[in-house]
Amino acid sequence: MTSDLIDIYTDGACKGNPGPGGWGALLRFGDQEKELFGGEANTTNNRMELMGVIAALEALKRPCKAVVHTDSQYVQKGISEWIHGWKKKGWITAAKQPVKNADLWKRLDALVTQHEIEWRWVRGHSGHPENERADQLANRGVASLAQT
Repeated sequence: MTSDLIDIYTDGACKGNPGPGGWGALLRFGDQEKELFGGEANTTNNRMELMGVIAALEALKRPCKAVVHTDSQYVQKGISEWIHGWKKKGWITAAKQPVKNADLWKRLDALVTQHEIEWRWVRGHSGHPENERADQLANRGVASLAQT
């Protein structure tokens, strides 16, 4: 059964917050790997954390079983806990404020319905090899902005 499981490792980076940012994702299916990265000129770290996951899920060609590893509690708790309340309240927080990054949360929410996903939080910058690779990819995303 694990042969149809995709492991996804994501990260976001921002130089200044807001500022130039990047996202990275490493997808692993058996012994195959795919690296993705991108960047935005004026963004926030949380937006880049979300974009890493969104880009990874958008890269999947069919419904899959996936484990998403993120060092962002914002992403992990947001998608598995907070989003239900936000949707019930019309994308308003408990503090009666509009949900930040609602455009990306809605995009992620739509993608999540297509797959069976387990969300795992990993401590960032602690030597986790795949998280370190995702971080490097996110930084490549930032660096790619200078080349355009």
